Amino acid sequence: MEKLSAQQYNYKSKFLSGATIGQHIRHILEFYICIREAVDSKMTAINYDKRKRDNSIEEDPKIALAAVDNFVQFLEGENFSGDASLVTNFSLLDDCECVIPSSFLRELVYCLEHSIHHQALIKISLLDQGLVHLVDSDFGVAPSTTKSRLAKAGKQ
Repeated sequence: MEKLSAQQYNYKSKFLSGATIGQHIRHILEFYICIREAVDSKMTAINYDKRKRDNSIEEDPKIALAAVDNFVQFLEGENFSGDASLVTNFSLLDDCECVIPSSFLRELVYCLEHSIHHQALIKISLLDQGLVHLVDSDFGVAPSTTKSRLAKAGKQ
């Protein structure tokens, strides 16, 4: 993000139905923010569906970088042991909410996996803009996939 101009960050990629890198970054960060809000409020329920959507993160890469730095500091200072519950709704109906037992560590793992998925989409936008050189070739690829590729390459 540090290397992107605001114009590149807000570029509407035709390959992503007009989505921007900023929209994907905002989406990633909001899931982590949900965990932080649960920890800060001493609640155990995490509801990603009801996250606050912050357009400033979506539009301004500097604000997004500040949010990343803020969350990294939070991660370094917290102990994430303990139970949590995922509150979600897989239906279009409002009254179909379900609660799934989880833990804060499990939800952090979910957010990491979710981030990798969106990083792959961000990479598509970087490719679309001719900027893929700004990220490592494994950006947006799960570590297990990278390890599998390396093992396969070593066998040939």
